[in-house]
Amino acid sequence: MAKMLVIYKTPACPEAFDRHYFEIHVPLAKKLPGLRRYDISRRPIIKRSAGEMPYLVGTLYFDSLADMQSAFATEIGIACAADRRILAPGDDDLTMLLFDVDEV
Repeated sequence: MAKMLVIYKTPACPEAFDRHYFEIHVPLAKKLPGLRRYDISRRPIIKRSAGEMPYLVGTLYFDSLADMQSAFATEIGIACAADRRILAPGDDDLTMLLFDVDEV
């Protein structure tokens, strides 16, 4: 299993962010080939370190990192990446982590 964890900072206009995220971005991302699951976490989010509290955390699940990379190389994947720039225009507006998960 592989995950993509996207941690969004608080947007300038939370209402506009939410509208775009849930009406446009999520339906688009759900079309990614090989996507197994997509979930989100919203506040309250417990943060145990210093710094800004995340606004929203999205987690996408794929069978492998290779499947994830393949999905984002498709037309839908390219559209998702471009749409993400509408939600979080700057690279500092979010943190994105891609990783394999090993059961222990």
